[in-house]
Amino acid sequence: MKNKIYLIIVAFFFINGTQAQIEYRPLPAEWDQLVMGGNFMDRILPMPDGKLTKKVWGDKAVIPRYVDNGIEDDQISYWGGNILKGKDRKFHFFLCGWNENTPDGHMGYKTHSRMFHAVATNSIGPFKVTQELGEGHNTEIFQLKDGRYVIYHITGHDVEKDCNYLISDDLNGPWKKHTFSMDNRDRVLRLGGGNWFHNLSFTKREDGSVLMLSRQGSIWVSQTGISPYHLITTKSIYPMVSGKYEDPVIWKDHIQYHAIVNDWIGRTAFYMRSKDGINWITEEGRAYAPGVAVHKDGTKEGWYKFERIRMFQDEYGRAIQANFAVIDYDKHGDLPNDNHSSKNISLPLNPGMLLTIENKTPFEYKTKEIKVRIKAEKNFNPIKEVDVTSLRFGASSEVNYGRGAKAIKSIVDGKDLIIVFEAKDHCISDDVFAPKMLGKNKTGDMLFGYARIPWLAYITPILSARKPIYKDGKLTVVVENHGQVSSKQTLLTINGYDEKGVLKELTSQFVPKIKPYGKTELIVAFNKELIKDKDYPIEIKILSRNIKPVAFKTSITKN
Repeated sequence: MKNKIYLIIVAFFFINGTQAQIEYRPLPAEWDQLVMGGNFMDRILPMPDGKLTKKVWGDKAVIPRYVDNGIEDDQISYWGGNILKGKDRKFHFFLCGWNENTPDGHMGYKTHSRMFHAVATNSIGPFKVTQELGEGHNTEIFQLKDGRYVIYHITGHDVEKDCNYLISDDLNGPWKKHTFSMDNRDRVLRLGGGNWFHNLSFTKREDGSVLMLSRQGSIWVSQTGISPYHLITTKSIYPMVSGKYEDPVIWKDHIQYHAIVNDWIGRTAFYMRSKDGINWITEEGRAYAPGVAVHKDGTKEGWYKFERIRMFQDEYGRAIQANFAVIDYDKHGDLPNDNHSSKNISLPLNPGMLLTIENKTPFEYKTKEIKVRIKAEKNFNPIKEVDVTSLRFGASSEVNYGRGAKAIKSIVDGKDLIIVFEAKDHCISDDVFAPKMLGKNKTGDMLFGYARIPWLAYITPILSARKPIYKDGKLTVVVENHGQVSSKQTLLTINGYDEKGVLKELTSQFVPKIKPYGKTELIVAFNKELIKDKDYPIEIKILSRNIKPVAFKTSITKN
C-alpha cells in the first residue's frame, strides 16, 4: 500500500513547554501517483561530503551534521540570503542574522537582525563573514543591467520608509542606503493583509528590467530595478488552496520564469512556472518539505523547518543550488541561552537538460513525429548516458505521472542526441508554453528538462489600465505597457453591472500602439446616466491576439 502524502497544517501552543499539534489537511490524492521527477524536490541532490560533527548545538535530529555546509556558528542565528559569484571567482553570500541570546530568542530577529556579507571559495561553503552591513532582515541581492548590485532588505513595518535597498558598484562595497518606491496603480495592495513587502524576490528580464514577486503573490515591474515598481497583477499567483504563504522566490532561466512559495504552517512549498512572468501555472507536487537535506549515505539532517529558499543559477539561468534557512526546533520554542538555533544550508540541484524542439511548424493531427535535441554539456554526454526508452515528452501534467509521448528512436548529431517521439499523447495544447521531458539515465538517476515552443512568442506587450477618471462629462482611461516590446492595436472594453447585477459590456475602444514602458490616455464614450453619486463597479479588459486578457476590477467615481 502506498504511503499517503500529507500537507500538514499545524498550529502550536506552548502549555508548560509542550507543543500541541492540532490540524492536518491532505494534499491532492492524485499526487500519490507522481513519478520520480514529478515533484520539484526530486531535483534536490545529496549534500556534498563535509565535516561531520557531533559536538554542536541543535536537536538530536540534526546531529551529527555537516557544519561546513552553508554557514553557521554558535553565536549568530543566520537566516535567508542568496549567493552571487563575483569577478574574483569567489562566492559572495548576503544574508542576515542576530545574536541567538537576545531576550526573545529566535523571535529577536524582529528587533536585532543585521545584514552580513560572507565569502567562500565554492558555492556550498563553509562561508565566513567578511563584512557587517548594518540593520536589516530578509536580504536578497541582485545585479542591475548597468552592473551595480542591489541588496533588498527590510528594517521595520512601514513600507514607505522600511522597504529598503543598499546599492554598490562592487560586491565588497561601499554601500549606500535607499528606499524603494512602490506604485500600486489603483490595485489592491494587501491581497490578504499583512506585511506584503516583507518577503520580496526579484529577477531580471531580457532587457534588464526587473520583475518582483511580493509575499502575497502579486507581480511588480521596474524598468531599471531601482526606478518605481508598478503593480501589474490583480490577484495572487499562488495555488488556489488554503495556506499561510510567505518566502516566495522568483527566478528566470533561458526557457521560462519559475517561482516557489512556502506554506509556513504546512511546512511544505509549491512550484509555479510562467511564460511571461505575469500569468502562472502551478505544477503538481511539492517543491520542498522537511527531510530534503540528505547525505550521500542516506542519512538525513532532520531540520524542523526549511524556509527562505533562494537559488544559485548557472549561465543559462538554471537553478543549480538551493539555499535554505533552517531551524532545528519551532521558532517560538527557540529561547535565549538554549541549545537551539538556525543556520543556512546549501543543497545541490539537478539543473535539467538543455532541450530544443527541432520541429519548425505547430503540432497538428498530421504531425507524425516530435524531435527534441538534448545538448551535450561539459559533464553530461547524452549519447552515452540517456536511457532513451525511459523518456516521455509533453505537457508537465502528463509526464509528471509517467504519461506523455513515447520515444521511438534516437539520432546522434555530433555530441548531441536527438530523441524522436511519437506525436501522440503529448497533450501539448495552446496553453502549454514549456513542454517537459522526463526519464532516467542508464544508472537509474532522474533526467528532466523543459523546452520552448519554437513558434510561440515569449516576450509580449503587457498592457494594463489605470482606474478610470470621470470628470467634466468625460471618462478618461490611462493604458500602460509594462512589457519589453511595443504593442499593436488592441481593444479595451469596460463592463458594468445592470440593475439585476449582470455584467454587461458598456463601451469599447481601440488602444493605439504603445512603446515599452509607455502609456496612452483614452477619452472613452460613455453613458453619463450610469455614473452615480457613489462608486460604480466595473471590469476592464484589454483584448489582443498575443495578450492573455486579465480583468481589472475597479470602479468609476464621479469627481
